[in-house]
Amino acid sequence: MAVMTVTVKFVARQFFKLILLLAAVSVITFILISNTPIDPTQAYIGADMLRVSPEQRAAISEYWGLNDPPVERFLAWGNALVQGDFGTSMIHREPVLDVIADRFKSSLVLMLAAWVLSGLIGFAAGVLAAMKQGTWIDRIIKWYCYGLSSTPTFWAGLLLLILFTVWIPVFPVGLGVPAGVEAAEVTWLDRVRHMILPALTLSIVGISNIALHTREKLVEVLDSEYVLFAKARGEAGFILFRRHGLRNILLPAVTLQFASFSELFGGAVLVEQVFSYPGLGQATVEASTRGDVPLLMGIVLFSTLFVFTGNLLSELVYRWIDPRIREGQSL
Repeated sequence: MAVMTVTVKFVARQFFKLILLLAAVSVITFILISNTPIDPTQAYIGADMLRVSPEQRAAISEYWGLNDPPVERFLAWGNALVQGDFGTSMIHREPVLDVIADRFKSSLVLMLAAWVLSGLIGFAAGVLAAMKQGTWIDRIIKWYCYGLSSTPTFWAGLLLLILFTVWIPVFPVGLGVPAGVEAAEVTWLDRVRHMILPALTLSIVGISNIALHTREKLVEVLDSEYVLFAKARGEAGFILFRRHGLRNILLPAVTLQFASFSELFGGAVLVEQVFSYPGLGQATVEASTRGDVPLLMGIVLFSTLFVFTGNLLSELVYRWIDPRIREGQSL
């Protein structure tokens, strides 16, 4: 009963934090958008600007409510949001939720693939470096991780594009599906081939953090007294790691991996631009550069919820793995 009470309080506290966070993000984002030098009407019209009369421009501004004061526009948007209406995208002429749902499907597959790759590769590299501490394997892994941590995501994407699409043309240059092919004829293999390079690029964001953190934790464990005693009894290699190392390094590694959702989403914006991948990141850049306020506000709220969910999952996993948390301790 006590555990259930603590869990209910924890969920209620997190929900209250989420409401405050979404409200703060909405206000700050709208203030920033309102003070940008981008003219939403001009961005909406685009290349047809010279062919549109002043009267038509005024009608467009009136239709989208761009002539209203910023406070009035924000209150109108907030009132519609409370009723479940996220508005209509000025670029796509579709409901914001439909645009986000369509783009997020592509981004979700990409981010999940990159998230799994970065976690598995980073954890394995960190374990190998710790088990081979002081050897050339350890040094190579550390140098590799330090190099990754200082490498911009977009630059790594450009290098992979040059290497695997120009010098060794084994992967497509970009996009999410082959160009000029009808949607009904696109196979899952086509989508996977177009996703491999973006997923590899995005996974680079998280490999170094997981690997270096796992290495340091495992080195501490291997230098502990109970591990030295286990070595004296003849335990070594994988058996030593499985009995005494894995349990101690798994919790911080899992927590760090779930907490990397924010970096993953931020990296996806750059990766999707480099590879012209039709996901939510590309939609974010498009909405911000073309003044699509309803779509940008919707994406910001959705990304905030996505990152918050990742952090919440890390806390829940921590509670599930650590027996002391399951017994009712509060984080």
